[in-house]
Amino acid sequence: MILNKPDLVFQRIHTGNIKISLEALKRMAKFSQTAPDASEAGGVLLGRFIINSDDIVIDEVTIPHKGDRRGRFSFVRNAVSHQKVIEKKWVQSCGTCNYLGEWHTHPEAFPLPSSRDINDWKRILREAKFYSESLFFVIVGTELVSVWEGFKESLEIKPLAQGGTQNV
Repeated sequence: MILNKPDLVFQRIHTGNIKISLEALKRMAKFSQTAPDASEAGGVLLGRFIINSDDIVIDEVTIPHKGDRRGRFSFVRNAVSHQKVIEKKWVQSCGTCNYLGEWHTHPEAFPLPSSRDINDWKRILREAKFYSESLFFVIVGTELVSVWEGFKESLEIKPLAQGGTQNV
């Protein structure tokens, strides 16, 4: 299962690692679609850039809010309510807690993005306000968590390999 390690670490495309904290993993795993009628869930990824490195840590995630639209094979988050959480965390952290991307679930063991997911991620890369070169997209399957890195400039989206080499 996805919670057999304290944290998950993935190698970023160019350099550095991204670590998903155990707390963030637990919050996402609660929505894993293991029941045959379970709806997709999702939210945003929040965390920090590690000073003097290319490493990133996802410390927190938002979970489904009232106003999100959830179906067996779809999730559309309410932008306003999740944005309020992003802004609150930014202020509380004195500017160190950042919006890092999006997550959602899939009712499959080894999740892969649909064409709709890819199109949504590219739209987010074009429209979202963020100050790094990339965002991250997590899909929580029933057995595995998969991560992709999407680049603002090129709109390329690439899968990340698990198992970083540096400590984050």
